[in-house]
Amino acid sequence: MSYDFRRIEDKWQEYWAKNQTFRAENKSDKKKFYVLDMFPYPSGAGLHVGHPLGYIASDIYARYKRHQGYNVLHPMGYDSFGLPAEQYAIQTGQHPAITTAANIKRYREQLDQLGFSFDWSREVRTSDPSYYKWTQWVFIQLFNSWYDRDSDKAENISLLEQRLSKEGNENINAVCDDDTPIIDAAQWNKMDKDGQQKFLLKYRLTYLADTEVNWCPALGTVLANDEIVNGVSERGGHAVMRKKMTQWSMRITAYAQRLLDGLSTIDWPQPLKDAQTNWIGRSVGASLTFYTAKNKEITSSYPIEVFTTRPDTIFGVSFMTLAPEHELVEKITTEEQREEIEEYVEKSAKRSERDRMADVKTISGAFTGSYAIHPFTGESIPIWIGDYVLAGYGTGAVMSVPCGDQRDYDFAKHFNIPIPNIFEGVDISEEAFADKDNTIIGNSDFLNGLSYKKASDRIIKAMEEKGIGKGKVNFRLRDAVFSRQRYWGEPFPVYYVNGIPNMIPESRLPLTLPEVEKYLPTETGEPPLGNATEWAWCTKTEKVVSNEQIDHKQVFPLELNTMPGWAGSSQYFNRYMDPGNDKAIFSDEAINYWQDVDLYIGGIEHATGHLLYSRFWQKFMFDKGWVVKEEYARKLINQGMILGTSAFVYREKGTNRFLSRDLVEGKEVDPIHADVSLVNASDELDVEGFKKWRPEFKEAEFILEDDVFLVGREVEKMSKSKYNVVNPDSICQEYGADALRLYEMFLGPLEQSKPWNTAGITGVYSFLKKLWRLFHSNEKGEFYLSADAPKQESLKTLHKTIKKVTEDIEAFSFNTSVSTFMICVNELSAQKCHSREILEALIVLIAPYAPHLSEELWAKAGHDTSVSTASYPVFEEKYLVEDQKEYPISFNGKMRFTLTMPLSLSKEEVEARVLGHEKTEAQLGGNKPKKVIVVPGKIVNIVV
Repeated sequence: MSYDFRRIEDKWQEYWAKNQTFRAENKSDKKKFYVLDMFPYPSGAGLHVGHPLGYIASDIYARYKRHQGYNVLHPMGYDSFGLPAEQYAIQTGQHPAITTAANIKRYREQLDQLGFSFDWSREVRTSDPSYYKWTQWVFIQLFNSWYDRDSDKAENISLLEQRLSKEGNENINAVCDDDTPIIDAAQWNKMDKDGQQKFLLKYRLTYLADTEVNWCPALGTVLANDEIVNGVSERGGHAVMRKKMTQWSMRITAYAQRLLDGLSTIDWPQPLKDAQTNWIGRSVGASLTFYTAKNKEITSSYPIEVFTTRPDTIFGVSFMTLAPEHELVEKITTEEQREEIEEYVEKSAKRSERDRMADVKTISGAFTGSYAIHPFTGESIPIWIGDYVLAGYGTGAVMSVPCGDQRDYDFAKHFNIPIPNIFEGVDISEEAFADKDNTIIGNSDFLNGLSYKKASDRIIKAMEEKGIGKGKVNFRLRDAVFSRQRYWGEPFPVYYVNGIPNMIPESRLPLTLPEVEKYLPTETGEPPLGNATEWAWCTKTEKVVSNEQIDHKQVFPLELNTMPGWAGSSQYFNRYMDPGNDKAIFSDEAINYWQDVDLYIGGIEHATGHLLYSRFWQKFMFDKGWVVKEEYARKLINQGMILGTSAFVYREKGTNRFLSRDLVEGKEVDPIHADVSLVNASDELDVEGFKKWRPEFKEAEFILEDDVFLVGREVEKMSKSKYNVVNPDSICQEYGADALRLYEMFLGPLEQSKPWNTAGITGVYSFLKKLWRLFHSNEKGEFYLSADAPKQESLKTLHKTIKKVTEDIEAFSFNTSVSTFMICVNELSAQKCHSREILEALIVLIAPYAPHLSEELWAKAGHDTSVSTASYPVFEEKYLVEDQKEYPISFNGKMRFTLTMPLSLSKEEVEARVLGHEKTEAQLGGNKPKKVIVVPGKIVNIVV
């Protein structure tokens, strides 16, 4: 009977769906195990073979834990808001919901055919109002909270209001805006309602503020730093500029220290932890204030706050540098310098923060024409602007010490700014600073003879005495901009009264997206929701009404921005625990049972995006008592990528002539991607197919070699833009899902990137056919299992396989476990093993990897329940203990034959058996041995 994988896979996929085989229960006597995948964005291109890598690994582990008796939660859903659907809607006029639904249907078909053990009853879609109702609900809770440094957690805003009304804010130790004034209770109580609400925005965990953002004019929206690659938008490659806009922000900075501390409590990859640590960027130093000097043009003295990790270098400051976006630039620039400054500011706005941070070679800047007063020496210090200083990092201003900082030194040299010799001959580099107690400061009466640590302490004390500064811990992490100028995103549950944000009642959630005619910004530059005709909130009926009814008395305008993509992904792992609950984000029963994710698999590219923001939301929810764990995922694995093997054709420069691969040497050519589907296994291009695919080359000349046109090959990221995508559908059609699953694991370690080679899957496919034959190896080729006791050698093969595969699964070393299965099947086939005891255990062992084939064999073995319910085989050490030894028998040191004997024999018994053997008699030829040397368990040597 042949291995008919198509029939088998269709049969068992239908069985799993009909019987909801992998449905998890929120109440169980079993121990829980929660396996989570980063849910995909459903693009129109569907899945390629690189996408399922992490899903296959997580599925193997989920199935393995079920065999071990756990109640396993393994859900799947869709991150279904986002720019691609919106851009498609702009181009075609088709509503993003229609496109998204079609894409999800396609994804679901592809995921199902790969045999994943997902609990589809828990599917979530971030664009479903029943889901984003709870995203909006969390937003409201953040709005109604503030961060109390004394309790070190989020508290209800009503508590803050009570304290302000009784004592003012002088003694309130809270995370708030830097410009928050100190007020007493009387001042608070004199404020009208609007004034109080504006004041509270300085404390709320989500708030409105004028913020420097990454603005992409082509896409008409703000982009997060992780949505920008090489200075352009990741989506479409469009130019990005810096722009100040009023945006919703999340006060993630309140949790900076806790986000750092939490990294030591979770089993996440060290490179990912390092990325988050660096992104958060904790620095210890001092905050101090310089004041600008007055002159004929600049009649006011403005404070410039700076943060420095090296307060001991205060006497080495020879100039100041402000970020081009700094709010003081316009105020302090003299008329003589204004044109140069404005040109430089405009130029800097076109560079992303990441480009400016990464560019250490370019030296550029402009002099404002103004000076600051050194707070200790009283000297005048020129104030420059330079785009190596970022408005969003620190205070947007630095005290520049060219004798201690390379970038400051290069800047000073380039612009001929004098460099003081206060530290001449003294190493004040960061490397030297690490040895704080031994390196001595010199050349300063104030600091002479002090170690770095003592020098810094003295400076900080002097700052505090003069009232110009204090010691401070600073973080690179900035509050997260939470507004996007898009249509296809979660609406904010916000309406505006006198310009002040108000939340719609929680009982009226979700606030659903309105219909719009166009998905572009309005002609006046408002976000796409500005095109909606029914987008106003009636406070009397508590409903969305026509914009024409806005009277600013009972009917008010709603927020026009939508939430960013990371909003919906910041709590989906918790919502999976109780996705059908319309009364709460999840029940106490569900959260108390599942608690947290035991295994999370996804890409490291989300290190400083989703994986940081979601930790922030979890900590907030923990503060509010809604979740039981402060970190939501105990263990995380970053899977590598499956790379594509791209194909290139080479066009001779300046011509419309293409050269076959081996004719290119010495010629100037332009490499052009070719669709890999037009290239065979021998790298030969279907030239006519290429011309049809790229009609602009229809008349091109193709220079062949030996009557064929060969392409070049290069391993790259698998991407439809590189035309190197391999569709899993075709692989499943030709080889089956089980073969695809095994092959992806076999390619190499999970965490590493590895190239795809379709030709390689034939080896895995042959193995599955050999496994099938092992169970169909009687004379008629029918399924056959014997009830006879297994042979010792088969027990040994089985148990060494159990041991190795179990160790590999626990270590997520799936590639080596596939090799172990191959060895096992080869050995059992050679042993002609038919034992039910051996082969049934093998079925369960391989079931997580090849679930369809295993289900079929399990049913053929007479079981009427899914193999997923079978107990995992138990390893028994006794079957690997050797009780026989193959002794090499030597004569005068030369091995002549081998003899297998029990290890339990004594020296004398071994010697007697060897001497009595017919081969020994033949070797001796009637002679008496002079000596017999026996090393138990090793060798026998006969001296003649």
